[in-house]
Amino acid sequence: MKIEIWSDVVCPWCYIGKRRIEEALAAFPHADEVEVHWRAYQLDPGAPTEPTTGTAEMLAKKYGQSPAGVQQMQDRVEAVAAEVGLVYRLSETLHLNTVDAHRLIHLAHEQGGHDLQGRVKEALLAAYFTEARNVADHAVLRDVAVAAGLDADRVDAVLASREYAADVQADIDQAQAYGATGVPFFVVDQKYGVSGAQPTEVFTQLLERAWAESHPGLEMVDSAVPAAGDGDVCGPDGCAV
Repeated sequence: MKIEIWSDVVCPWCYIGKRRIEEALAAFPHADEVEVHWRAYQLDPGAPTEPTTGTAEMLAKKYGQSPAGVQQMQDRVEAVAAEVGLVYRLSETLHLNTVDAHRLIHLAHEQGGHDLQGRVKEALLAAYFTEARNVADHAVLRDVAVAAGLDADRVDAVLASREYAADVQADIDQAQAYGATGVPFFVVDQKYGVSGAQPTEVFTQLLERAWAESHPGLEMVDSAVPAAGDGDVCGPDGCAV
């Protein structure tokens, strides 16, 4: 069974959604037969590669919010993140471009398959949200990627080129073809789609239904999985809180 997950490394609900699907997989009896493939999505393709503005300042300007209002928004997201064991530093994060981070995630899949790709994805999310690092900076990207297991020479070559840029765009195009308007967006076996950082039990239902569907003769679960859920997402207009 294959789960494809579209997300951005600067999407706070994407990291929360990652933890929730992991919780569902940890209790799923067939988890060793599930592949998780990370797909690219850019919330703001026009964001700067050399950031000078903090995320909080960008949000205040975008929504016409006061600094206190933005802080309240971020506090709510941080509280949810804490429920799944994540300590966010949203007030310290930068508004930045993620295309190079996504290109390295593609490199990871080519170099080491789903396992290495998952490690690099986790490392980049942690670098941005829990360490407040600039994941548009090539030195930071190199440090994070190599520490996660990528070959240093290949990382340097990719960052010095536009390699995998077309693959990143293809992922984004596919998400749009599926009708995704925000991330995280989960697709199982190209049949079932769920949008948002859903509760763990929704992902459990998704896994059970998809498994039963792909193994005729097994009992189907009673709970229907919606084509698109109402979970928290980040989209072009921002992140739900």
